[in-house]
Amino acid sequence: MSDGHSDVRFSAAVKEIQTRKGSREAYAEMEAQGGTRTEIDESLEAFLANTNSFYFATSSADGQPYIQHRGGPKGFIKVLDKQTIAFADYSGNRQFITQGNLSENPKAFIFVMNYAYRQRIKLWGEAKVVEDDPALTRALMPQGYRARPEQVIVFKLKAWDINCPQHIPQKFDAADVAAALGSRDQRIAELEAELAALKGEPAPAPAG
Repeated sequence: MSDGHSDVRFSAAVKEIQTRKGSREAYAEMEAQGGTRTEIDESLEAFLANTNSFYFATSSADGQPYIQHRGGPKGFIKVLDKQTIAFADYSGNRQFITQGNLSENPKAFIFVMNYAYRQRIKLWGEAKVVEDDPALTRALMPQGYRARPEQVIVFKLKAWDINCPQHIPQKFDAADVAAALGSRDQRIAELEAELAALKGEPAPAPAG
């Protein structure tokens, strides 16, 4: 028995291969227990709130795939309700491949990677471009972010899943590394000043 939503992730062809390679029974058991996630819970909302980069996949009506990077300050992806997320779509190279694909095939996929914590999340759903809602565009535009919003993309969630961390390299954003190094340097300066005071010596000059 399938839970219905699992068909979004596992097509008949996928299930046939799972059967041939020995993993179908385990996934069928998960499906029977309602294992496919279909709503945005607190953990997913928190993960998205901490996201500054993801990949957005679409395809044309004849199945030609396309994937595009989307980025912005943390929090630029907004959760509108338990099954809807949205983000301001900034002006770019004006190829409009994603928008063209969505105009004839609403099926879409979001892939989010957090390298620092070695986590990846997959979201299946349908998306649409909203060009005529200035209020929604303003609400989704990150305050102070230097980009020109051209439209909005609204994504209706069908299913989501978490991949295991195997083979994900651990990487850190440059801004996070700079902040960590700044805190370290400040603490070193404080300790050096305390040591100099104990020795009755002048405090060291600040670095830089």
